[in-house]
Amino acid sequence: MSDSPERLSLAGRLRNNFLTGLIICAPLAITIWLTFTFIDWADSWVTPYIPQRYDPQYYFDVTIPGTGLLLAMVMITIIGFLGRNLIGRSIVSFGESILNQMPLIRTIYKSVKQILETVLKEQSTSFKKCGMVEFPTPGTWVLVFIAGDAQGEIAEKLNADGEEMVAVFMPPTPVPTAGFLMFVRKSQIIMLDMTPEEGAKLLISGGLISPTYTPKPGEVPILPAPQDMPATTTPPTAV
Repeated sequence: MSDSPERLSLAGRLRNNFLTGLIICAPLAITIWLTFTFIDWADSWVTPYIPQRYDPQYYFDVTIPGTGLLLAMVMITIIGFLGRNLIGRSIVSFGESILNQMPLIRTIYKSVKQILETVLKEQSTSFKKCGMVEFPTPGTWVLVFIAGDAQGEIAEKLNADGEEMVAVFMPPTPVPTAGFLMFVRKSQIIMLDMTPEEGAKLLISGGLISPTYTPKPGEVPILPAPQDMPATTTPPTAV
């Protein structure tokens, strides 16, 4: 006879119920808190500059969360629309020419603009793929985000041996915002099918949250059917 399952005590059942409720409520509470924190942060930057006659709070006498964030999105969209025509590009070029004459500001502006253009470019493949490289010793692998092919002087110096070099970003755990920029040979990178979002979850969780993976048909070794196996020969009988 099989042993009957051990009955939990009242304290054990209460503990399990509490942990189950915590797993359900904690992600929801943290998500709501982060959302409203971001909305309040955006409102605190934009709302003070809204003219009183255009502020809904002036008419309803009630604080409406998200007013500043919504207005900022509308203004950014309008500026983007104006910046795509000839007059808007002329104004932007004139403003950039003024910023380029300021020693410290022009360095910050050019760096931030180049980063945003690289990240937000529609056809860019930067940080859209994950891979693995050996680090710090052979046989030890780390997760990296593919930044792109090496370019400029770095490409000219490193590609001298004829093998293409790739720039990868290796973030630490559990804070993937910092890390190391490394240039490795393309042949030394094992490309992964997981998305950058799944890779970030794997890093932040310290390996606890691993994305599901279904091997492709070509990656699964196919064993021959029994009828395809070669017939075994009977060994000769010793005389």
